[in-house]
Amino acid sequence: MSRRSSGLLSGLRRVITKESLLVAQRDDLQRVMDLLQLKENHARTLLIHYRWDVDKLIAVYVERGRTYLFSQAGVTVTENRDLRLSPSSTVSCCICMEDDISSDCASTMDCGHCFCNDCWTEHFIVKINEGQSKRIKCMAEFCDAICDESVVIYLVRKRKADLAEKFERFLLESYIEDNKMVKWCPSVPHCGNAIRVEEDQFCEVECSCGLQFCFSCLSEIHSPCSCLMWELWSKKCLDESETVNWMTVHTKPCPKCHKPVEKNGGCNLVKCVCGQPFCWLCGGATGREHTWSSIAGHSCGRYKEDAKKRSERAKRDLYRYMHYHNRYKAHTDSFQLESKLKDSIKMKVSISEEKESTLRDFSWVTNGLYRLFRSRRVLSFSYPFAYYMFGEDLFMEEMTMEERVIKQNLFEDQQQQLEENVEKLSKFLEEPFEGYTEDKVMETRMHVINLSVIIDTLCKKMYECIENDLLGCLQGGTHNIAPYSSKGIERAAELFSSNKLTTSITHQYSSCSTNGAASRADRASGCGSVDDSSCSSKKRVSSGSNAIAYSSKKQKEAFDLNVPADAFDNLK
Repeated sequence: MSRRSSGLLSGLRRVITKESLLVAQRDDLQRVMDLLQLKENHARTLLIHYRWDVDKLIAVYVERGRTYLFSQAGVTVTENRDLRLSPSSTVSCCICMEDDISSDCASTMDCGHCFCNDCWTEHFIVKINEGQSKRIKCMAEFCDAICDESVVIYLVRKRKADLAEKFERFLLESYIEDNKMVKWCPSVPHCGNAIRVEEDQFCEVECSCGLQFCFSCLSEIHSPCSCLMWELWSKKCLDESETVNWMTVHTKPCPKCHKPVEKNGGCNLVKCVCGQPFCWLCGGATGREHTWSSIAGHSCGRYKEDAKKRSERAKRDLYRYMHYHNRYKAHTDSFQLESKLKDSIKMKVSISEEKESTLRDFSWVTNGLYRLFRSRRVLSFSYPFAYYMFGEDLFMEEMTMEERVIKQNLFEDQQQQLEENVEKLSKFLEEPFEGYTEDKVMETRMHVINLSVIIDTLCKKMYECIENDLLGCLQGGTHNIAPYSSKGIERAAELFSSNKLTTSITHQYSSCSTNGAASRADRASGCGSVDDSSCSSKKRVSSGSNAIAYSSKKQKEAFDLNVPADAFDNLK
């Protein structure tokens, strides 16, 4: 595993709202259109095939060539081929077997196959209803070419307008659904936002709605646990696995009704509520009579190694789980209690500022409090990490027992140092400094600042140890953790879209989405101009999507996607 710098994450996360979804999609579309000199529908087909990974698409193009790139994605680009049909000509449809079909009632795709519009429409409707609307293939046998989306929209809208809108929505949302670097915010109720990251998908992000989550698995933030570790730990805490362990240790099943029976006395002859007596030592059914040395109808002098080993292992696993869970729970509870410190800290700072004193800067209190929150969270999740890192569930084959002991001691030493300093910081922040003298306040201030620096350094060292000395030595690459950031989890900036641009382009969109699509379909059937650039760079969106539509030229003139919204507002 290579180390990742936390600085890479700064400024590389964007919130995609429903208004800016089209802007985000157009950004990638335009890159591919400019690079390969393609129309929008061909660029979208390529990006959907490569799951909107522009870098991968470019790599395939460079390594394998244009022909391979297009053939894998089902893109057919006609160069110097006239697909137009004469307005006075007729065609035959080999699907419905109709002859003498007027050319304006048939459509030809880029692959050259021509069928009547009724058959095309039925084909599109079936595929959209089947959920295959993002990549609808040509009807011709053995043809893998992807149909032009403008023709699909035009033909389907004439028969089922709602289905055409559904198709457009699928195309738009494919940027999120098929893109590994873009994911919906998992907030409940859903805020409607998505998050886009640029560099590392193993990171923790904060949506503009305030929810913090792991971008990789969409669960709550959990570093330094890997996603798999956290999934296993969450399940272990929620299900009854540990109850089963306790029952294995402290109970035995009745040989008759198989209900668990707990022994509450010293005698090894126990009786179930169903009335069946059995031997506690081996679990075998017996008679009711017994003496100090024997039980009637039973003798269990044989030692059963497997049963005793299972019982001892279950007891050991239970005690180990309880050790890590108790400490995880203790730090989680401390985090929740310390979260209430925020209001009391504000009150203390307010009282201190009102006093006649030379001390006016109390930012050290707020900074210390946020450092406490972040480090407490790290400590809390370090225990589930240690439970799986040094247990036998995941890495039994990866380390020898000697290596396991050495690495566990190394990690626990760092964990203990961090724990001690976090408790010290919590103690100083809880002190009633609003009633202290200036000298006492200065002393407390120095303690808080020094501890904050020490804790930040210890957190960095713990993450470096995990990434380089622990997970970095493993053969498999399935365990990646979100890198540590001294600043904490930064809120993703909103991807900017201009409301003025939306208003100015509304009329252009309405004319393009109807006349433009119709003209494209006409060109496919042989009518209209050969030049199809008039509407190719304008996105057609459903009327209810609230997304914006614009030409690539106006996009570049109107705003820079890298400029934050507040900076653009200041320029207007």
